[in-house]
Parts: sequence; structure tokens; C-alpha cells
Amino acid sequence: MSTTSIARRRIPNVREVVVAGIGLALPGVATYGDLLGPLPGAGGFDVATGLSGRELRHKDRASRLALWAAESALHDAGLTDDAAAFTGAADETAVVVSTNLGNADSVCEAAATIAGAGVRALSPLGLPQTSSNVTAGWVAIRYGLRGPNLTVCNGATSGLDALAWARNLVVAGRAEAAVVVGVEPANDVATKLLGRQSTDVAVAVVLEPAHAAASRGARPRATIAGYARAQDLSGALAAAGVAQEESVGLWLGDGAEAGARRLLAATRHIDLEAQLGPLSGALGILQCAAAAAHFESGATGRVLATAGGPRHDAAAAVLLTP
Repeated sequence: MSTTSIARRRIPNVREVVVAGIGLALPGVATYGDLLGPLPGAGGFDVATGLSGRELRHKDRASRLALWAAESALHDAGLTDDAAAFTGAADETAVVVSTNLGNADSVCEAAATIAGAGVRALSPLGLPQTSSNVTAGWVAIRYGLRGPNLTVCNGATSGLDALAWARNLVVAGRAEAAVVVGVEPANDVATKLLGRQSTDVAVAVVLEPAHAAASRGARPRATIAGYARAQDLSGALAAAGVAQEESVGLWLGDGAEAGARRLLAATRHIDLEAQLGPLSGALGILQCAAAAAHFESGATGRVLATAGGPRHDAAAAVLLTP
């Protein structure tokens, strides 16, 4: 018997993984239902007030955004009490963060300080912000989460990859729940790297086995039914279980990618980056939230989220069902 077949047999069929909570920190978008458009363009997260407060002091911008979204998602999932303390299984709850540029400003600032004044000029309060896993660490510390903790920094597909990693942790029994956060800050460093104005965005989803969410009385918003990452979109669709030219209820992705529309038929298509600007590592998680909104609206058909393509090193696809 092959190693692959053994691994598959160990995964219980009952571990269907669902989205049990959603939280946003996105200016101009009040709820994830707004993602289906047209966008209101006003309201939603207020950067001026939302990123301030005692608990957010000495934290980088990306971590502050992520903490806001994570708190909203955990509350939405029914996993916090009136004092915003975590009420779930802390030892078995994972944190998976997707960000490509999250703390690039902190790293650049530290490098400039070292170059100009030497290593002794670095602030001990700022140095932790140069860790690539700082945001996942702050989310875990805030809620006492002691499960697996990691950051995915994987280019255009990063958000969808993070959803898959979190789902795998739950399916394999390494975690009983996962807080998945996609976050990118708007700052000068991000704008220079992207070549255009960056977007302040954080989105968090809570993933759980379907039976665990049901036992708590939580309302599942969507099921993550398939995922694949491949060299191109055609390969990713096939590996994720979507036949070419198969129709889906909603396609969340870049319709301008070469050949994309030949491969996929969709009742509705939404390109979130065309509406909101660069989303980078937050894109895939935001697509997951939009998929949940699609199902809650009563619309029919499965939802396909795609990222990457010919202009990138790979493409990824996630299939979501009600």
C-alpha cells in the first residue's frame, strides 16, 4: 500500500471543513455582503480610529489590521465571550496568516536604521515587528491560541494557499479550528513595491469541521470543497475538481487573464481587485468571504475562487459549496 493511500485512509470523512465566522477590516466595505457589489464606497472600517488603542500600541500596521479582523471573525463564529476572550479549545486552534507585504515597512525601517546609525540604534520594541510571522504571533498571543501557527507568503496565490493549509490542519486532526487571516497594509513601502497605491485590508475566516460547528450551534457559511495549485489555471481547475467549461454560480478571479474565459463558464463573475485595488495576500481570503455572501444571498451554483495565472509563477483554485 502506498504512503499516499495510507494518509488518505487516516483522514476521517466526517471532517468536512466549513467557514464558521467572518470578519473584515476594509474601508468602504461594511459587511462581507457588500463584496458582491456594488460597493458602497463609504462606511465600514475606519482606519483613523480602528488602528488606535492601548492594545494596539507597539504593533505594526498589518498586525493591527489583522487583530481587528480576527476579533470580528471569532465573535461572528461565537467563539468569544462578552469580554472578547476566546472560549474555544485554545490548545487546538491554529492561526494561519497570508501576507506578502505585511511587515515590509518594518524591515525596511530597521535596515535603514542599521545602515545609518548602526545596530545599537534599533529599538527593542520595534525589532519583533521584523519577524515574518509577527502578525500570526500577535493574533495567537491576543487570544491565547496554542495550535499550529504559520504565515504563508506565496505571491498571488497566497490567500488561497493559506485556506488550503488551514483546511489541511483541520482535516488531518492537527487542529480543531483555524483562524485564517489575509492582511496587507497601505503604506509607502507597499506602494513602491506594487507600483501603485496599496490597499488597507484585513479579512479573517474561522474554519471548523462541520460537525464541530453544528454541535456549537454555529451557522456554517460555506464549505471548502477543493483546492489545487498548478503551473497554469487549466491545471489548477482540473486538480481542484472543476471540468473545463463547467458552469459555476460565481467565479471570483481575474477575467482578464489569458484564456481564462475559455476555460470557465460562470453565471456571475467578480474581480475584487478591479474594484478594491491591489489585495495581494488578502485576495484569496476575501474571495472566501464573498463566496459566503453569495450562498447567503440565496444564489445557486458553486463558487470558484482563482488567483495567479500567466503573469505569475503559478495559479491556484479553491472550490466552495453551500
